[in-house]
Amino acid sequence: MGLNIGGKVERINGRELRYHEFVDRYLQKNQPIVITGLMNGWMASNDWTTENGAPNLSFFSTHFGKSKVQEYPEYAAYTTPLFFVDDWLNLYLDSHPMHMDGDVCHDKNEINCSDYRFVYMGPKGTWTPLHADVFRSYSWSANVCGKKKWHLLPPSQCHLLFDQNMKSTVYDIFGEVSEAQFPGFKKTVWLECTQEQNEIIFVPSGWYHQVLNLEDTISINHNWFNAFNLSWVWNLLLKDYNEAKEYIEDIRDICDDFEGLCQRNLAANTGMNFFDFFIFITRFSFANLSLLYHHVKTDENPIWVSPNRAHNLISNLISIHKVATKMKSVEAFAGVKQSAISDIRKILQEPEFIELCMALNRTYGSIDEQQKQCSGTNNTSLLARADFLHLGFVESIGFEVAGPEDLIRIIEQAATNLSCMGSDWNLSLSYELNDLESPTVL
Repeated sequence: MGLNIGGKVERINGRELRYHEFVDRYLQKNQPIVITGLMNGWMASNDWTTENGAPNLSFFSTHFGKSKVQEYPEYAAYTTPLFFVDDWLNLYLDSHPMHMDGDVCHDKNEINCSDYRFVYMGPKGTWTPLHADVFRSYSWSANVCGKKKWHLLPPSQCHLLFDQNMKSTVYDIFGEVSEAQFPGFKKTVWLECTQEQNEIIFVPSGWYHQVLNLEDTISINHNWFNAFNLSWVWNLLLKDYNEAKEYIEDIRDICDDFEGLCQRNLAANTGMNFFDFFIFITRFSFANLSLLYHHVKTDENPIWVSPNRAHNLISNLISIHKVATKMKSVEAFAGVKQSAISDIRKILQEPEFIELCMALNRTYGSIDEQQKQCSGTNNTSLLARADFLHLGFVESIGFEVAGPEDLIRIIEQAATNLSCMGSDWNLSLSYELNDLESPTVL
């Protein structure tokens, strides 16, 4: 039985696409897109291919043949396209470990991947089985050489891929698919795409996809998420947690720390657990609040001030607030104190936190058109002088953050305090932060 192909993935010239258009058409609507015209000038596009467009394996052998780990930071193989720079996952992992539990982390002597940026190499005919990406993240994949055939299924149809117990999915959409085991599969309607050399495909959250290398292929790939798909990450964690708990429910009565075991299993199976995720969104909350307060307090400096950047920060906080609201009823946070996230003062003084703030500021600086026009501004120096410990909301709320309810309270109090500080660029900050029924769309 052949696949029912319902359409092709849209293709667009990236040089004619504005960032806000990408957000409106594809991030917000969670739609895939193939983008052309963004790989010109990449060292990878020149070094990794031969004159006839085949993989230049001798280059890899000569330059990286003895490498066992990622030892070549000075080799700038590519530049992340502007549409994908708002990458909370990899910005965080550049300065923070995902897991605080040493038993869950890999041994320090092992080759350990510290991010979700990688290169795929595959000869003609190799393929990736049907899957949705880790954390239900976004992904982008740039073909340096070769050609790929993609088949993608939107989230609205993904339940049709599962068996009757909703435990396992189809492995190969072109193989023998048992109608008895997967009765919904015949109803699926797919998008199809042939990705050429020097094209980048954006795969949104929750889209299942299967990929075939039509030629010998090398691609550069990122998994990433941000405020727009943060809820996808939480929903997956909650689903995987419930399944992990169900598997070991019969030992609850004899287990000294049943919830702790569930969280350790979740981290091992999914890549993070509830507390890893909560630490993650807590630090991003403080980073966004720090930048936003600094934005308001320095509004006499017209070079730094940007309503677009303020809107981005506000939208991020609204997204985190929504997710934290979903989290607060979860059993795992009941009465639990997590020392790693309990003291705001310690977090705000961590060099890693300052580094995260700087990286986030650079990210929105690159997105903001006004900032690009004022590229000579030394924002790193400006941020370094910000007093992160005197942000107004800290003293009125307290320094302890033990769970989602505390985080919700901090964001809401920040909205109140921001509304009292005012701004010459006349943004209704309190209104937007408190309009939590629908996030701001930029």
